[in-house]
Amino acid sequence: MTGALVSVDLDRTMIYSRNALGAAFEDAVTCVEIYQDAPLSFMSIDAAESLRSLAAAALVVPTTTRTIEQFQRIALPGAPWRYAITSNGGNILVDGVPDGSWRAGFTGIELHRIQRELSTRADGDWVLKRRTADDLFCYLVVEPTEVPAGFLTEWSCWCAARGWNVSQQGRKIYTMPDVVSKSRAVAEVRARAIEDGMLDAGVRTFAAGDGALDADMLIAADRAIRPRHGELESKNFRFPGLEVTAASGGQAAEEILRWLQAQVGNRVEP
Repeated sequence: MTGALVSVDLDRTMIYSRNALGAAFEDAVTCVEIYQDAPLSFMSIDAAESLRSLAAAALVVPTTTRTIEQFQRIALPGAPWRYAITSNGGNILVDGVPDGSWRAGFTGIELHRIQRELSTRADGDWVLKRRTADDLFCYLVVEPTEVPAGFLTEWSCWCAARGWNVSQQGRKIYTMPDVVSKSRAVAEVRARAIEDGMLDAGVRTFAAGDGALDADMLIAADRAIRPRHGELESKNFRFPGLEVTAASGGQAAEEILRWLQAQVGNRVEP
């Protein structure tokens, strides 16, 4: 039985593009994702080892907005994972297999209605791609500097009145139903792990993430940490019990993992 549940966002929290990782690491990195025969995502060597150590001491739950297919491309140190959360909480993987009963709870989502409305509002050259994720939500890939002034505010207001939310993370603008959230999925995993005997009923929960779609997960945890970069940093997102790293980029990932190790009583020096 482990004494803690740790939910960790992946992109720009645990894993990074080579540029986002930062120049400080030079060659001290490991590739954790290959896409179209090219390296895509990386971790520092120290971060990779720390994540393996953390996974041996706590129930670590990778928690990502990526689709199932996108998540399965990642060779994340510490695997295999008893539980993983993808699609921003819309899917729970149990020993790598999507849980049908959890996914069935989202059958009433009116994604097509949202997409139709979005197509009338986002039709300029600034939209590079339109994507649907696991039939749960949609997102645009955009030229960030060319997004029309007021688009995000107007689209967010329209969506909020219908139980959806909007978040821009880099080149992607997500449109997400409120019922699909990381915190709800983490709570479900916690309940199942207690029922399975993996965790005791009084287990403490910890979380790490960098984007607005991580905010509910961070707030729901007993304690949480975010890096000093990303969407939450730009919003100066803070609350009691939230730690913010001193570093940014890949060095923030190392700092996050050291902090998490200390919280679960498994302090390991790199």
